[in-house]
Amino acid sequence: MRLPLRPELAGFEPYGAPQLDVPICLNVNENPYPLPSAVVADIAQQVAAIASGLNRYPDREFIKLRTALARYLAAEAGIACLPPERLWAGNGSNEIMLHLFQAFGGPDRTALTCAPSYSMYPEYARNTNTAWATVARTPAPDFDLDLDATFEALTTYQPALLVIASPNNPTGTATNNEQIRALAEATRGTGPQGADTVLVVDEAYAEFRRSGTPSALELLDEFEHLVVTRTMSKAFGCAGARIGYLAADARLVDMLRIVRLPYHLSAVTQAVALAALSHADELQAQVSALRAERDALAVALANSGYEVASSDANFLLFGTFADRHEVWQRLLDRGVLIRETGPDGWLRVSVGTPAETRTFLATLREVDPR
Repeated sequence: MRLPLRPELAGFEPYGAPQLDVPICLNVNENPYPLPSAVVADIAQQVAAIASGLNRYPDREFIKLRTALARYLAAEAGIACLPPERLWAGNGSNEIMLHLFQAFGGPDRTALTCAPSYSMYPEYARNTNTAWATVARTPAPDFDLDLDATFEALTTYQPALLVIASPNNPTGTATNNEQIRALAEATRGTGPQGADTVLVVDEAYAEFRRSGTPSALELLDEFEHLVVTRTMSKAFGCAGARIGYLAADARLVDMLRIVRLPYHLSAVTQAVALAALSHADELQAQVSALRAERDALAVALANSGYEVASSDANFLLFGTFADRHEVWQRLLDRGVLIRETGPDGWLRVSVGTPAETRTFLATLREVDPR
């Protein structure tokens, strides 16, 4: 077969973590708890209510959902309730990020991040013909931002976008608001042709942050080029529904509306999201349990002789291993799937239920006694 695939895509494989049928699946940072029955019933009721209208296109501006998201963020982050015009949503945070790269990236433009970081970022860049650049974080186990190196990279690359995951994936590292403010000030005028660099703070795991750790949402009114992205996949346990969203200046959101496909957010997706948001308090109770399980798992791994990166997310990066793939494979052979990602010598494990954690730790001791 001879088809005109874009040259920059030649030789690549589709992105995706292994999807395997194993007893213990702790590799993609899902919420391990099924949705409570009351939430399931409400979702079913909401979807049934709109089902007869599925012959019509959905509300392409989804104002009701944007309003509900704004109310949720106000309660979760302790900020003033934003008008719906400052919210945007898509089919998972992947689509939200793609909108940002489509609107602000492209040929002869660069996106920058601080590595190690989320492995999808360079794929957004590749898929939009955006050049990709990285600056190293500080050494393990801190994996903090190196602000001086980042400031230098802003001058060197003049990026259209600077993407910072906080908490960072795969390390779990949270970036404090003093650092975000410094980056927001530094990115004024550092983009193409003297424009501001769009500063994207990816808070996919923000609900799992430790008490007292602020959200970058607090800084939105200070910086019109700041974007904060979130997802309902993790804390809300709605990974299968594919709902991501962001908050930003209303003028920036309008720019994203240019590149969105019409009617991109289905009526079913909107109904599911609204139903889940109406149960936010109930679902946040699961988040508290997962935070406690994460902290207990970190102690157990450290007591077993591992180096554990400090985490504000629902996963832990731990190591180090002379051959991490061998350890990963031995775990998999015994029915425990974690993630081989991040810096060489480290593995990442999602926080599961207490029973899953016990099985993981027992299996790890079996395959890698220390």
